[in-house]
Amino acid sequence: MADDILLEKKDGVATVTLNRPTQRNAISYHGWLDLQRIFIDLEHDAGVKVAVLTGAGDAAFSSGADIKDFDLYRNSAAKARIYADAFEGAMNALEALSKPSICLIKGFCVGGGCELTLAADIRIAADNSKFGIPVAKLGILIGYGEMRRLVNLIGPGNAAYILYTGRMYDAADALRVGLINQAVPLAEIDAHVYKLANEMTKLAPLTQSRHKRIMQTVLANPGLKGLTPEEQALPLSNFDSEDFHEGRRAFIERRTPEFKGR
Repeated sequence: MADDILLEKKDGVATVTLNRPTQRNAISYHGWLDLQRIFIDLEHDAGVKVAVLTGAGDAAFSSGADIKDFDLYRNSAAKARIYADAFEGAMNALEALSKPSICLIKGFCVGGGCELTLAADIRIAADNSKFGIPVAKLGILIGYGEMRRLVNLIGPGNAAYILYTGRMYDAADALRVGLINQAVPLAEIDAHVYKLANEMTKLAPLTQSRHKRIMQTVLANPGLKGLTPEEQALPLSNFDSEDFHEGRRAFIERRTPEFKGR
């Protein structure tokens, strides 16, 4: 169990790896709990600037929730509520992460695995990837949080198609509808994603975290009605930060800024 999810940190990048390749990286009940704990820990780790979430091997990012758990944890609505708390807790913790998150996707990205990627900020997929949320084939439903993320990302029409047909998307179709940000050849994807992640570690942490808060406010309140004083002040708050003054000086002095997140 301890090795089902791996965590590695290097040069400001944390890599979380779903490590059950013989089960196409299916996520168990305890795996969802572990993911929630890991994402909460990363939130409080000042040395981590970017999180990368991936699956072991080239065959699958994740095939979703482990079907073996259904008899024990999802055989009634009452038990399914307990399972959903773990399932949604992992996704909510990833979505709440104030640091940018990237999903590095290879192979199958299906069901709960696909839903998990919706909670990340950026999704980059190899050209061998396959996407789908075929819950209609199992007779179950996705939750409100997962539906919100799906509709926000690809719109109600595309969300209806992926759910009501149960069909799979290849990487090209996933890119076309906005389910992923980029499709990259399988042989190049690791280098591509880590080059991007390492570039992002050099950017201003306050800008990254506050952009995430502004984006979440806009998604939750598109009309921007009744913003709190704190929400109204947020877009100008960085002008009072040390990072803004460091960025301005570095630009004038034509050097790389050294941001401190203050």
